[in-house]
Amino acid sequence: MNASRRIFLISATGAALNASQAITVRRRDEAGARDTAAELVPKKSAIILCDMWDKHWCRGANERLAPIVEKARPLLDVARRKGVVIIHAPSDTMEFYRDAPQRKAAQSTPRTIPPAMLAIDAPPLPIDDAGGGCDTGEKSYKAWTRQHAGIPVELQDYVTDKGGEVYSILKVRGIETLFIMGVHTNMCILNRTFAIRQMTRWGVKCVLIRDLTDAMYNPADRPYVTHEQGTQLVIEHIERYWCASVESADLMAALSGKA
Repeated sequence: MNASRRIFLISATGAALNASQAITVRRRDEAGARDTAAELVPKKSAIILCDMWDKHWCRGANERLAPIVEKARPLLDVARRKGVVIIHAPSDTMEFYRDAPQRKAAQSTPRTIPPAMLAIDAPPLPIDDAGGGCDTGEKSYKAWTRQHAGIPVELQDYVTDKGGEVYSILKVRGIETLFIMGVHTNMCILNRTFAIRQMTRWGVKCVLIRDLTDAMYNPADRPYVTHEQGTQLVIEHIERYWCASVESADLMAALSGKA
């Protein structure tokens, strides 16, 4: 990619990008859910898409991802126009993106050494996913080769599956809030090096987009609730012990100036 072209794409219109909007975020404590107002500054925000692969080994997971992809696309379009940095993180597929300018942009970002990790404790997850969490009976194998084709990777975006690269992008671009969407809430969303646990321990303010995620949970396992209830339990765990969450509609409204 021509360097001046990339600079133009990520610069946009300064005043608009620096404008802030109020969004409603949710945390939890012993008393339950607590919604509060937070400031959204598009130029200081990024959205990372976690493992939204072209294919998962579990049929149920594929079926649930499809509507998430459709719902995410207009949000990402608005976010880009407002100056939000978009980072695509389809783990274990970097060979597919080896020559892509968005992959090279992530690799060429000057390295920032992360700080010492914060000590953050949390209890075990409220669901049992030891069996892999698939509710449609398939056996595990590496089914993915790239990100879901329904989500475009635009010229100004980044592609990486490495936490160190993500942290460097955030620091070089002056990002203060990392919104995260994708799958799966109880696995990759929490555990990848670029995801909630690691980034929070490095001092990054994360916000889960709670309606653009899904859990790997089989209702045949503890606590024997529906899949949707299992996903909600994991979201509540994240809200209590790790970071706030937001609804995509609220984020879209704030980015559009309609909040």
